[in-house]
Amino acid sequence: MNDINDWSEEESSSDDNDQYDNPPQTRPKKASIPTVLQAGFDSYFLHQGKLAKTSPTVFSTQVEPLSAEEYADAIKSASEKYNLTYPASSAIQESLAHQFRRFLLELEQGFNLLFYGYGSKRALLNRFATEVCSKRGHVIVLNGSQPKASIKDLLTAIEAIPVVQKFIESTDAPTGSSNEPQLARIRACFSSSDVKPLFLLIHNIDSPNLRSPKVKSKLATLASHTRIHLIASIDHVNAPLLWTSTECSTRKRENIDEESLSYHVPGFSWLWHDLTTMAPYDFELAHADRSSYAGASGNARTGRGGSTGLATGNTVMSESAAQHILAAVTQKAKKMFKLMATKQLAVMEDGEGKAQDDFESYGTSYDTLFTSVRDNFIATNDTAMKTLLGEFRDHNLIVGTGTGGAEILWIPMRRERLSKVVKGLDVE
Repeated sequence: MNDINDWSEEESSSDDNDQYDNPPQTRPKKASIPTVLQAGFDSYFLHQGKLAKTSPTVFSTQVEPLSAEEYADAIKSASEKYNLTYPASSAIQESLAHQFRRFLLELEQGFNLLFYGYGSKRALLNRFATEVCSKRGHVIVLNGSQPKASIKDLLTAIEAIPVVQKFIESTDAPTGSSNEPQLARIRACFSSSDVKPLFLLIHNIDSPNLRSPKVKSKLATLASHTRIHLIASIDHVNAPLLWTSTECSTRKRENIDEESLSYHVPGFSWLWHDLTTMAPYDFELAHADRSSYAGASGNARTGRGGSTGLATGNTVMSESAAQHILAAVTQKAKKMFKLMATKQLAVMEDGEGKAQDDFESYGTSYDTLFTSVRDNFIATNDTAMKTLLGEFRDHNLIVGTGTGGAEILWIPMRRERLSKVVKGLDVE
């Protein structure tokens, strides 16, 4: 009995240990099979259909943009503090200045020069015109980067040269103030060997004001003359697309009279030169509106209806420009502007969620504005109202879309700048 009991206890204990040391194997769970399988395109559309989470915090609503005066002061203080003298740019320009004799030789051989490269080329080309070209003939400079630069200004400046004026008065030159008679008079004047050649320096010939086919045709008419030398610079990456291969390579021809000019295809006869100076574009961007994040591009955000820019295609007005315009108008016009600006500011205060440059959404209808103007004894009839608006429309300080009483009018200025302008009127 004792042996049996001892054996059973040992056997049972060993069985227990075996069960503890070697637990029973569990069956692996079967993977659940989905009832519906998604194809690749289903997964793609399911992923793309999710809304993107965008933060409502916009940089333009948090940081107030700089005005032109504030920008100039900031640049000046930074230059004085950090001694920004651009030594690399100065060294590069001095090395490029040694090529002036080569540039002049190419001009005298019947080519026109086109300069490209990173950095402002204005200072170096002005130096070339002053030190070299002015000693060989007459020099006219056109700053194409300025908003009001036009081919009319260029032709008028050429005709203002005393030699050209004397030629026009002493000969039976074509009369008229349009561009075609001006071109004919200029070409006829410089065809004479007694007159020194003309050097035309155009900064940023790829500017929007000089890109139209009519302007290019008139510039080509000047550039194709053997005694008129064109020197130009470009900065836009797509500027070479402005001219066809024929326009770029057509050489100048001598002894082309005005009658056969219509049969001659004018061209520019460009020679391309890399003029990388690494100089800042301070002068080229001086006209940029610092109160708008559109900046130098000159394009405002899309307005209501999906149109590109403002409804009239105008850029955002700066604070200094508005002050200059208001200083030249009558007191009634100032009162009307202040009334309209106050209404627009009130709407802007309520529309916090809208884009600050979507000015059309803050506009006032013509009928509503006329009622307020009449109630405040500023204008008593529709004719007087349109007269007051005319001065502001001409300078794009008030723009609108639509016709008649349904026209929507607004001031293309950001809220911060418009508030400062209204406060300036209150002080007056």
